[in-house]
This record gives sequence, structure tokens and C-alpha cells, in this order.
Amino acid sequence: MMTVEITTIGRRTGRPRRIETWRYRADGRYWLTGSPGTRDWYANLVAHPEFTLHLEDRDLPARGRAVTDPDERARVFGEIVPALDWAGSLESWIEGSPLVEIQLDEVL
Repeated sequence: MMTVEITTIGRRTGRPRRIETWRYRADGRYWLTGSPGTRDWYANLVAHPEFTLHLEDRDLPARGRAVTDPDERARVFGEIVPALDWAGSLESWIEGSPLVEIQLDEVL
């Protein structure tokens, strides 16, 4: 897990919204997620998939792909959750956590 800042476009206001969330590498790709519950950043990315990924040395334009397929969610969270000793049940993450694949033109 790595804490990362992203800037999304507000789904209601259309204004930039910068927040901190978690980035993971699983299944050979990068993901944004958080503990189970609703998240404004997730709703913003569903409405406006383009966002900015803020890294220590640069900012990267990115696109988010919301993951809703239960099998894909189970596969990705199956890699992420066991590494978190505080995470709770895998099922609660599969059912209730936001999950977004980070799509970049530039390699991290």
C-alpha cells in the first residue's frame, strides 16, 4: 500500500478536488481503493474518469476504470486484503470498497 494524492473533477461542481487515498499494485496493475464505504473521489471518477495522479517527483494525467465485475474485484482484493492485517474480511472489501484501475500513458 502506498498513500497517494489524486485530483478528480467534482461530479456536481465540475471543480478540481484533491484528496489522499491508497494505491496498490496487484494483478500486474495499479489500483486505487479504500476501506469499505462510500467515497466522493470514487463517485467523481465514475462521473469524470480523467484525473491527476500526484507522485513525489511528478504529476501524471491518468484515467480511472471503475471495477464492478465481481470476479475481477475478488481477484484484485484477493491480493490486496491478505497483506493488510487490519483490513477486516475479504468479503466486506469485495462488496463495499471502491476499486479503480489506474490507466496511464506513462509507466510508473
